[in-house]
Amino acid sequence: MSTTADLVLALKKELKAAQMTYADLAAGLGMAESSVKRMLAKGDMALSRIDAICRVLKLDFAELARRVADAQPLLKELTQEQERAVVADKKLLLCAICVLSQWTLDQITTEYRLTEAECIKYFAALDRIGIIELRPLNRYRLKLAKTFRWRPHGPVMHYFRDHAVLDYFNGGFDGHAEGLLLVHGAVSRAIAPSFLERLQRVAQDFAQQHQADQKLAGREREGYTLVLAMRSWEFGAFAQLRR
Repeated sequence: MSTTADLVLALKKELKAAQMTYADLAAGLGMAESSVKRMLAKGDMALSRIDAICRVLKLDFAELARRVADAQPLLKELTQEQERAVVADKKLLLCAICVLSQWTLDQITTEYRLTEAECIKYFAALDRIGIIELRPLNRYRLKLAKTFRWRPHGPVMHYFRDHAVLDYFNGGFDGHAEGLLLVHGAVSRAIAPSFLERLQRVAQDFAQQHQADQKLAGREREGYTLVLAMRSWEFGAFAQLRR
């Protein structure tokens, strides 16, 4: 959510772009020029006053707020507290995973046993946590960067290690477009990061394809979970045999 200070800063830029002086703005507001200068210098004011300035500048308040929100830096990682809040409720975690895939409220309630009221409640919780910004008609803006990832040793990854990893790898990986590759090797420390970069590009390609295929009918799409990993590791049972 944009702060009033962000909105005031945006108004100052709009004032300059419109080549309007403080005197012009003061006249439009019916205020003294000195009062307008103090008000803008403070960087904080009532929303009603911001709306009044927007009218003088012939700006739409909602559009200004949207532009300011869109300009906010996107999160690459949540805090421990934010992640703890996400995993505190299984349904909230489900909605968090769904919004990461840009699912709409209708898609979530169609696929899962969640009522519209429940989904709206969880959307509001995700808004408070900082994952999304709620917008009219239950739409939202994702506030996470494309490079976002859960904290490696945070609450969400701990949850999935405890509850999902075995379930995932217990599959046969023998269905349509399924596969499990296990490759071990010793490579140059200098070249190793380039392999991780390739894995990250595959993950981005997968995410972009997901977005592109949202226009297809549900019967034409299949849900897949892609797990990519690379670490310096040796199976414990093998490590015990080392000299």
